[in-house]
Amino acid sequence: MRGYGFVRAGGPEQEGFLDVPVPVPGTGELLVRVRAAGVNPGDWRVRDGEYGTDGPAVLGREVAGTVLTLGDGVTGFAPGDEVFGGCPGMIGGWAEQAIVTASFAAHRPEAVSPEAAAVLPVAAGTAYDALDQLALDAGSTLLVNGAGGGVGIPMLQLARLRGLRVIGTASQGKHDLVAGFGAVPVAYGEGVVERIRSVAPDGVDGALDLVGGDALRAVAELVPADRLFSVADKPLAKELGGREVVRERTTAVLTALAKLVAENQLDPFVTDVRPLTEAGEALALVESGHARGKQVLLPT
Repeated sequence: MRGYGFVRAGGPEQEGFLDVPVPVPGTGELLVRVRAAGVNPGDWRVRDGEYGTDGPAVLGREVAGTVLTLGDGVTGFAPGDEVFGGCPGMIGGWAEQAIVTASFAAHRPEAVSPEAAAVLPVAAGTAYDALDQLALDAGSTLLVNGAGGGVGIPMLQLARLRGLRVIGTASQGKHDLVAGFGAVPVAYGEGVVERIRSVAPDGVDGALDLVGGDALRAVAELVPADRLFSVADKPLAKELGGREVVRERTTAVLTALAKLVAENQLDPFVTDVRPLTEAGEALALVESGHARGKQVLLPT
């Protein structure tokens, strides 16, 4: 079969279509016919070699599709089931068929499109796990540092569903987006602490960082260290006394997210659906940092 990936670790010049064998599901895995696949910043980081994958490899870490065959030890799924979930090793999804980890897969409700389901495992799943670990009480004020991105948008919605007041830092061009999902937008850059304090005079109870670096350092003073969590910069979060967000990657979380989508309580915010032949363009847009909403690829 054909899949879109990279020949060896490096920049976009290493990308292209590859002829690869149809994968065989191992223990605890499903083989699915891919109906839709998500695009994430982690995909270009895999291509760059940040996660130790040298290539050649097919990119793509989250898909929705139809179960074809089951690996040993898999229960709760059967051929013909419509499912969505994460791909082992963070690779393999941008192809006609892909392996999905059964413990990180869930049945796709009929009310949830393949395009919507395909983008839930990574971004929305990360947001769900982060909020669970932060464990703020309803009525608390949450700061989301980098609220306009792929993880930020579901995080704003999930936080509001938990009864939190949300402040989101974002570039000026995404303030309308952040406000549209119920948060108070605040601009990045010099003076950000004062701007946050002006809209949260009673203080901030917890912070979830999706940016890292100087942007994380700038807001760290606003919250107790044990209420500072980062997805983007785990080493710096620990240096500042905070914590990293640990991914759970479970069927239970995916099932809960799909239920919220089916009930119109969570918008996966898919803004761009492309054929797999345009995978390079989709990844370039995500890598540029200017993508507004989730990108989805269709293999056929």
